[in-house]
Amino acid sequence: MASSYRLDQLRNRSAPLDMSPEEFRQLGHQVVNRIAELLESLPGRPVTPADTPGTIRQALRASRGLPEHGVEAGPLLEETTRLLFDHSLFNGHPRFLGYITSAPAPIGMLGDLIAAAVNPNVGAWPIAPMATEIEAQTVRWIAELIGYPVDAGGLLVSGGNLANIVCFLAARSSKASWKLQAKGLAANPAGPLRVYASTEVHTWINKAMDISGLGTESLRWVRVDDDSRMDLASLKIQIDKDISAGDVPFLVVGTASTVSTGAIDPLAEIAALCRERDLWFHVDGAYGALAAAVPEAAELLEGMSEADSVAVDPHKWLYAPLEAGCALVRDPEALRGAFSHGAPYYHFGEVATNYFEYGLQNSRGFRALKVWLALQQVGRSGYVQMIRDDIHLARALYDLVADYPEIEPLSQNLSITTFRYVPQDLLDRSETEPVRAYLNELNRELLARIESSGEIYLSNAIIHERFALRICVVNFRTSLTDIESFPEVVTRLGRSTDEELRSQAELSLPPRAEEG
Repeated sequence: MASSYRLDQLRNRSAPLDMSPEEFRQLGHQVVNRIAELLESLPGRPVTPADTPGTIRQALRASRGLPEHGVEAGPLLEETTRLLFDHSLFNGHPRFLGYITSAPAPIGMLGDLIAAAVNPNVGAWPIAPMATEIEAQTVRWIAELIGYPVDAGGLLVSGGNLANIVCFLAARSSKASWKLQAKGLAANPAGPLRVYASTEVHTWINKAMDISGLGTESLRWVRVDDDSRMDLASLKIQIDKDISAGDVPFLVVGTASTVSTGAIDPLAEIAALCRERDLWFHVDGAYGALAAAVPEAAELLEGMSEADSVAVDPHKWLYAPLEAGCALVRDPEALRGAFSHGAPYYHFGEVATNYFEYGLQNSRGFRALKVWLALQQVGRSGYVQMIRDDIHLARALYDLVADYPEIEPLSQNLSITTFRYVPQDLLDRSETEPVRAYLNELNRELLARIESSGEIYLSNAIIHERFALRICVVNFRTSLTDIESFPEVVTRLGRSTDEELRSQAELSLPPRAEEG
């Protein structure tokens, strides 16, 4: 097709997306100043504006079409910072303690900017030489920090889901007794493959069972004890039962701190059983694994270093900005066995690490830089201090709420504490029906009101059929002052919520008693 372009127009090409160094410098300074102002203002802001979807879409003018012509970069960046800073939940706020997402380290923010400037594709060494080596060093440092072998294989991925799934697929490939990559699951000469995990395991396992082709019915749910830890006797019984039926157990998943309560499975005992039965032992340590760096918490995680693979999330307890997950596999060749396919258009040799052979992605961003920078900025001792502080703050809340008669502490593990609001006049009937059902409804509504208040941000857990309020401290900005503010907020909003619900409840409950 004939082109209307004249090539001489492209001799000194000027693209509308480009910026001069001076313009970039000026706009960059303005953006950094706005971010610094945000960080300075965070403690005085609501944790969340509690906007509705309609409010957000109206602010964004979401229904508009794609602009035909561009706008100036300066006003565009200013408008963008306003939209995000005025209409976001801030997980960097000192009173954000809802989900296991950390406050982002400032050096990590700058690291992402530097990474984007170079824009390496960390899929193969020749096209990202320094970035590849930085990622390899970061993986070794993470392994060292949690007491895992530093010669393990590993790579940075988007987060805990993918880190666990990468390890899962490495296990499946390693334990298959046939040429799985070439023949597929249909060629399995033995019985159905079986996976074992506790009923408290994170939902990534369902995705892994689906993606791997095993199907969720191949997953054996193992009961937990009263502390939400995998019951080892039940695990042994289920494995023996499956072997007797002609099935093939190949993988046991241990959890190093469950999402709901922070419970840690008996990892050392599971490791010993897996060695005895020749099973792959994987630890989901997305949140809790990094507590192994703290000497007084390391005992809880004994046995994790014996695992065949471990998933760790630097965007949790290493405080890296999203996204940053890490898959660690004891034998690097297990990763290559699962993901290397040797396409003819790759001619990179075997001397250096090429990460496209170690995971699902070929094109890979430079996630490691922000983690690498922070690990050097504070060192091991700095991380031990911050993780230890988070744990002590969560324990302080557990002890503190015990002094409030309307707040019932339920569990405390690592930096996760759970509790619930119970009106004083219902304390002696809290485990009876219909009071139990009412308390679940009350705490569910209370959580919604606490979150929308913007004062603090919590989440929830279900503990022995009780709806619990839950905090998780993975926030280097949270102080004891923030923790001490929680009981007053919970009690104040709990009372008003109870008064309103009590008047509406179709239950045999008395009117709310007056506080003495």
